[in-house]
Amino acid sequence: MTARPHSAIARALHASWAADICSPDDIARAPWTPDNPARGQCDITALVVHDLLGGHLLLGEVTLDGADHGYHWWNRLPDGTEIDLTREQFRQGQIITPGRAVQRPPGRLPRRHEEYEVLKGRVLAALGAVSSGD
Repeated sequence: MTARPHSAIARALHASWAADICSPDDIARAPWTPDNPARGQCDITALVVHDLLGGHLLLGEVTLDGADHGYHWWNRLPDGTEIDLTREQFRQGQIITPGRAVQRPPGRLPRRHEEYEVLKGRVLAALGAVSSGD
């Protein structure tokens, strides 16, 4: 990988997001569309970034016009840099509270395990294709 490994990871994630792994909480509000590929991908994306780069998982609450709209996940890398690869999904003026570090659940994920495994597999395949092409 290059001096900025998260650039390749970001490209691989972006190319891997799809309707089949979108959070059901987000699908309940509106269907996933390719024009907003990051929508409903934050939790599993943050976990894949954590797998690849370490650091801490961050969690913030999302509101829109004062109404609760769930949670948003992103990462703080070991060097302290925050990286949020799915923030672009918020296009309606949503407010996200400052993130608080949370512990990763041990073992199998309690929810969205299958979607996480699909995303991780797609990203690792994409990264393998990138590194073998160097």
